[in-house]
Amino acid sequence: MTVGGRADPDRSESFGEELLGLLLDGAHELPPHLVGPLVAETVARMGGRETQILLQDYGQQQLVPLPTGGAAAGEPQPIDRSEAGRCFLESRPVEVLTPDGVRVHLPLLDGGDQVGVLAVTLDGIDDDARRLLRRIAGLVADLLQTKNGYTDLFFRTRRREPMTVAAEIQWSLLPPLSMVMPRVAVAGVLEPAYAVAGDSFDYALNGDVLHLAMVDAMGHGLDAATMATVAIGAYRHARRISIELSEIYLFMDRAVAEQFAPERFVTAQMMRLDTDTGRLQWVNAGHPAPMLVRGHRVVGRLDSPTTLPVGFGGAQPQVSEVALEPGDRILCFTDGLIEEHESGQEQFGEEQLIDWVNQLEETDREVRAVARDLSLTLKRARGEVTSDDATLVLVEWRG
Repeated sequence: MTVGGRADPDRSESFGEELLGLLLDGAHELPPHLVGPLVAETVARMGGRETQILLQDYGQQQLVPLPTGGAAAGEPQPIDRSEAGRCFLESRPVEVLTPDGVRVHLPLLDGGDQVGVLAVTLDGIDDDARRLLRRIAGLVADLLQTKNGYTDLFFRTRRREPMTVAAEIQWSLLPPLSMVMPRVAVAGVLEPAYAVAGDSFDYALNGDVLHLAMVDAMGHGLDAATMATVAIGAYRHARRISIELSEIYLFMDRAVAEQFAPERFVTAQMMRLDTDTGRLQWVNAGHPAPMLVRGHRVVGRLDSPTTLPVGFGGAQPQVSEVALEPGDRILCFTDGLIEEHESGQEQFGEEQLIDWVNQLEETDREVRAVARDLSLTLKRARGEVTSDDATLVLVEWRG
């Protein structure tokens, strides 16, 4: 159609737009338990069947099917020994030929966080089908994140063991375990996943600056979880009103001291990374020094002047600084990662931790896979038993 000598653009609905529109148009008022059926219906229009939405369990061991009426349920799949797990770990589609077609696994990515995997079987696949499935997977990831805020369905799916009240508090406090952006990537792991209490971390990417904090509250159980909650809450508040890094400690210290007995404390570490220049600043309040990984090897600790743990009224800490190189990684961890030991044996210590980091870094994988494997390696080394929280966060400046 031509108007005034100029052709109107074609606004008719294509098949691909119709498919994506089915998800978009129905998403606004969709109850969470109907996400699976809507996705299955959408994929069925392009010939897909046996649709599954697989979510990572809290222990990061399995991918668990979302139980919905319209989508196939099935058994949990091990992350380390399945095609769905390979898709999840490598954040890329994995296609497997089957007797009745091809099984396609697509990563469900939201802001670099790996929500899970979308799996579907087709008679055959071409580039058009791949493009549509990739876009559908992107919408599904966003849909899951949006609906997660007002349902227990996804939480129950991911929980494979009984969880303590303290752990419930800590998981509700956490940001996404991973974030991958063009200039920076973050990945964190908490152990024991179903009984963590005093360990926590938080981060935020505000413009070109990544803010990160890690805390370890004294003790175990609800008291530790409550202290960690106050410390992280105070950190977030101070960060959001844009006070200086060293002053954030004073803000957190006052909040903890006002709420808990004088002998109660929280070790903490707060960082700021300029993702444009690689300039890293940090302050330390009685926390283990982070490690610098360069060229896939631990090249040293980021030692710095430290002040008293949060809650003890220490002096305003000195800000330390280092210039990172593209590809550098910073490993932050709580003392449970190095002080744990098998019954009757010596503590693991930093040297063993460095050895394991060096071995895993040789595989040249993204931070999320390295952080997960490091945590699982440490867990196996102590015989699957832990007497303290063991948390780690791996940050990569991508340059």
